Amino acid sequence: MDIHKQLEIIKRGAVEIISQDELKKKLEESIKHKKPLKIKAGFDPTTADLHLGHTVLLRKLRQFQDLGHEVYFLIGDFTGQIGDPSGRSETRKQLTKEEVAQNALTYKKQVSKILDIDKLKIVFNSKWFEHMPMLDLLRLTTHATVSQMLARDDFKKRYTKGENISILEFLYPLMQGYDSVVLEADVELGGTDQIFNLLFGRELQKDFNQPQQVVLTMPLLEGTDGIQKMSKSYGNYIGINEPAGEMFGKIMSISDELMIKYYELLTDFDLREAEKMHPKEAKMKLAEEIVRQYHSKEAAEKARLEFERVFANKEPPRDMPEFKTDGKKSVLNILQESGLVKSGNEARRLLQQGAIIFNDTKVEKESFVVNKGGILKVGSRRFLKVTI
Repeated sequence: MDIHKQLEIIKRGAVEIISQDELKKKLEESIKHKKPLKIKAGFDPTTADLHLGHTVLLRKLRQFQDLGHEVYFLIGDFTGQIGDPSGRSETRKQLTKEEVAQNALTYKKQVSKILDIDKLKIVFNSKWFEHMPMLDLLRLTTHATVSQMLARDDFKKRYTKGENISILEFLYPLMQGYDSVVLEADVELGGTDQIFNLLFGRELQKDFNQPQQVVLTMPLLEGTDGIQKMSKSYGNYIGINEPAGEMFGKIMSISDELMIKYYELLTDFDLREAEKMHPKEAKMKLAEEIVRQYHSKEAAEKARLEFERVFANKEPPRDMPEFKTDGKKSVLNILQESGLVKSGNEARRLLQQGAIIFNDTKVEKESFVVNKGGILKVGSRRFLKVTI
């Protein structure tokens, strides 16, 4: 494929390319010498499940694969034990080696839904960091200064407020940059909150007398709340392993303003066509497109029909879970024991918000006892059939 067409595909949805001229030259050299570029993206396995926010980068990696380039999916099983401080207002909780390894196990299967797993190069940075001599690590620190680190926005804010910044956090950008040196990356992808780390990789490659990688940043995807970036810790995420119906319903809950961004970053659908559609139909189509990617065409069609039946026709879902009780349990106990909510605090919060309905009646007291069969509804998407 010619360079202009490649650039058009690569630029879709991207926030910044540093620099586009360098990328063009690398693509020219790639075509001339019939040698694919090395494309790198790192993922710290701090959680077991990937969500749609992660797929923004994964989809861009797939585009590079389809263009014939070599994609390196770097699992930061070593750096994941430190925790990337990017965009954080406090020090991350340290994970154990065992926790990180357990989370990493799930990644290969999940990314195979997007990437061509047969062509993918999966690498773990523990391979070079775990056995790095202390002297080499100390030498690596000479490539950075304290003033450089404190110029970083999130560190600067924390330092100004007198909040703690560990020396370990200062090491993280160095280690991510060294990953690029080891892999001799031509291009590194990351979110906009990663720009400091990505640029540090360029500088480190220069210090090691390597050609500097091109940096490509992708936007952070807001979650279902439309405010915070999608994250499990914010409770606004849509997991790629979630059931089709749950995924469809969550996508339908996003705002109309956010919808076009989801189209651009999460699908290959023509944006001009999406903008011509009625907002409700456009969102239905968006939900179908995304569910189809991670489940199947049949699952997407079924999820749409079920959504229309439940939300447009106000009918209960056909496949809701069932919970048997003795007629003496409170509604909060049932919510927790059934797994419909994750904690007592969440159940109480939902009750205060008026989001708990039993047989079409709003539950207002924590002491409410479910002493007869019926349908318990939480919010707009969670249902439970209660039997005595």
